[in-house]
Amino acid sequence: MKGKTLRLILGDQLNASHSWFANTDENTLYVIAELHQEANYTKHHIQKICAFFSAMLSFSQALEKAGHKVIHLTLDDTTQYKDLPALLLALLDEHQVSCFEYQLPDEYRLREQLREFSTQLAIQTSVYESEHFFLEDHELCRFFTASKKHRLEAFYRKMRVRFNILMDGPEPLGGQWNYDADNRQKLKPQDYSAVPEPLLFSNDVQDILLRLKRHNISTIGKAETNLIWPTTRQQAFVLLDHFCQYGLVNFGRFQDAMSGRLDTLTEQKQWSLYHSRLSFALNAKMISPQQVIDRAVYHFHHAETDISLAQIEGFVRQILGWREFVRGIYWANMPDYAELNFLTAQNNLPKWFWSGDTKMRCLSHAVKQSLYYAYAHHIQRLMVTGNFCLIAGIHPDQVDEWYLGIYIDAIEWVEMPNTRGMSQFADGGIVGSKAYAASGNYINKMSDYCGDCHYKVKETATDNACPLNSLYWQFMDQHQEKFSNNPRTKMVYANWLKKEPEARESILSHANKLLSDLDNI
Repeated sequence: MKGKTLRLILGDQLNASHSWFANTDENTLYVIAELHQEANYTKHHIQKICAFFSAMLSFSQALEKAGHKVIHLTLDDTTQYKDLPALLLALLDEHQVSCFEYQLPDEYRLREQLREFSTQLAIQTSVYESEHFFLEDHELCRFFTASKKHRLEAFYRKMRVRFNILMDGPEPLGGQWNYDADNRQKLKPQDYSAVPEPLLFSNDVQDILLRLKRHNISTIGKAETNLIWPTTRQQAFVLLDHFCQYGLVNFGRFQDAMSGRLDTLTEQKQWSLYHSRLSFALNAKMISPQQVIDRAVYHFHHAETDISLAQIEGFVRQILGWREFVRGIYWANMPDYAELNFLTAQNNLPKWFWSGDTKMRCLSHAVKQSLYYAYAHHIQRLMVTGNFCLIAGIHPDQVDEWYLGIYIDAIEWVEMPNTRGMSQFADGGIVGSKAYAASGNYINKMSDYCGDCHYKVKETATDNACPLNSLYWQFMDQHQEKFSNNPRTKMVYANWLKKEPEARESILSHANKLLSDLDNI
């Protein structure tokens, strides 16, 4: 008689296309479990937990409908187990399992936990790829080396060629690899009316909310009983089609733009602009990057509305390029990457990062949007909240924890290289060629935040001056030894040294005053 096999499916492994599910087998049990370990390893946004738990339930139901045997466990069922290994040991014993199988986790802590657990088992253990990414796990070492500085553009071109995406034979379609220079436009008032409203779902999570309350799971953010995020494969494809129809036409052009006027938090309007908001569905693996790119490229070629090459190229670069790139950076450098603090930042995250109660309109808007929707687009994350943390010298551990908790799509493999690397330059340039520090001028250039702000974006050292201005110059002055020889920042230092000594002293004095009381900016 054939022994039973237990297969573990983690909450971010909801891949219906995985080879595991090609055939049914009455001796194979799948386990999908809500775990206190996962709900509590950081303080998550409540919508994030609801989305994962709802998607896990939907996936288990879909597997059962397809004929598979599934054990779906809620927090009520797993509360007695201190961690995942304890639960697995109980299940292996209860079901007299002779073989344990799992897919490689995408987070270092889980991969190590399961590796250690499986080595202690007396039964057969097998480990599988997740079959989700373009690059398989074992290939990453061919592209990424620990502690080495890598650049997206070279990697992205290799990926385009290898997977034959937007190519014309051996050359890039249109004769150009990258259209980023065309994709930095600010939304103007005449553009507002064309911005599409986000497609919102209505997934009932009332039972999950009650369960979280019953088990005293500590969370951040706001949640309604009807969750607006996709929690099934079908909904993920509906959201993809919505983006292709309404967002792709202007995605690249306005991907860096920010607007507060189009986002009334209590009235869901145009808060996601032209962004796809597919990152949660992608990171939970309900939909694959290949499926997303294939459908978007097909729409680019066949849409009735003309879509320029710059729009689709910008979108493909985010998924085929950046998403695969940060995954490679993560696995090449963990676990040491989590300890890097190249700029020796030591300050604490201001209290208003948990409320949005700051007089800086750009920060207030980005934080409140994040708390309300568990979402902000990549420039809000990089150049608003991230930029503030960078130039204010916030410790990267605290920045990592905030980003990992607050965003619905935040899983450590994608969050940490974006935050500790790209945003905070704590890795010393492994991810980015420069620190993405900016004054209020950048915010004013790319958004409509500054017009209604309490602070004056054109002032630097007065009481009414935009805090970003003096903090920016203080940051650049503080790290002059590290950055002055960087070709991308030489002009900045030339401009700084042109200022009169009294002006520099006044700016630095104002910045230090702000740094002494970040909670009250």
